[in-house]
Amino acid sequence: MAEIIFITGGTRSGKSGFACKLAEENSTNPVYLATARIWDDDFKERVKRHQNDRGDNWHTIEEEKNIDKIIIGGKTVVLDCITLWLTNIFHDNQYNLDKSLAEAKKIWDNFIQQDFKLIAVSNEIGLSIHPENKIARKFTDLQGFMNQHIASCSAHTYLVVSGIPIKIK
Repeated sequence: MAEIIFITGGTRSGKSGFACKLAEENSTNPVYLATARIWDDDFKERVKRHQNDRGDNWHTIEEEKNIDKIIIGGKTVVLDCITLWLTNIFHDNQYNLDKSLAEAKKIWDNFIQQDFKLIAVSNEIGLSIHPENKIARKFTDLQGFMNQHIASCSAHTYLVVSGIPIKIK
């Protein structure tokens, strides 16, 4: 079973940097598991910025959705990020909350059966403004439910605020 460190916080709060620092403290050759789909040019630039922040010692695996199909036994892995992974699942399930949550939990529960150190990065979007449309509200619920599920599986959980990690579990 994976040893899970869960890191959550707001956009640009320093979550990914903190996750990568923890990974490098635990491994000379950590794995970066990227879950992003490139939706537009702006997002492509964000991905490049993240790639440039990591050193040559990192091995990158890109998987948009089926993270449970990746074999990573014994490694230290940064999964960045849960929010993008959930976006892909939610989109592919035509924005059905219940179906998306069931699929995400199934994939997650299968994924963490491996023996490895997992540092999972997510967004705490429920702390933001109330979404104006139904689909956005459903996604906020999906994110909150999945964050709770992941935190319940984690050995350690951090909230990152303004670049400062606060251990909450």
